[in-house]
Amino acid sequence: MTNLICIVCPKGCHLSVDEANGYAVTGNGCPRGVAYGQKELTNPTRVITSTVKIRGGIHRRLPVKTNSDIPKALIPQAMALLDGVELESPVHVGDVVVADICGTGVSFVASRDM
Repeated sequence: MTNLICIVCPKGCHLSVDEANGYAVTGNGCPRGVAYGQKELTNPTRVITSTVKIRGGIHRRLPVKTNSDIPKALIPQAMALLDGVELESPVHVGDVVVADICGTGVSFVASRDM
């Protein structure tokens, strides 16, 4: 039995996931908690936020994020892709900074105009 706190909504339900019973979830306040609890134990994923270098902007770093979640195990490889990235201003929200992260089809995108 694994205990988690659901992060799907601000309610923060205390979930119990029974791996021995087909990942049965209890403690959820809505169906989204069931999906979250099962996914967190079978294939955890995360949205990544970070920054990259930018020239010609009002700041030296541009915030970026993934446009969807990626497997948690790929986070170190995904972050390494940002190490050598340096952009030139102007950049707009949603512009693709790094496409197809580790073959997932997910991209790092700009999260502010600069």
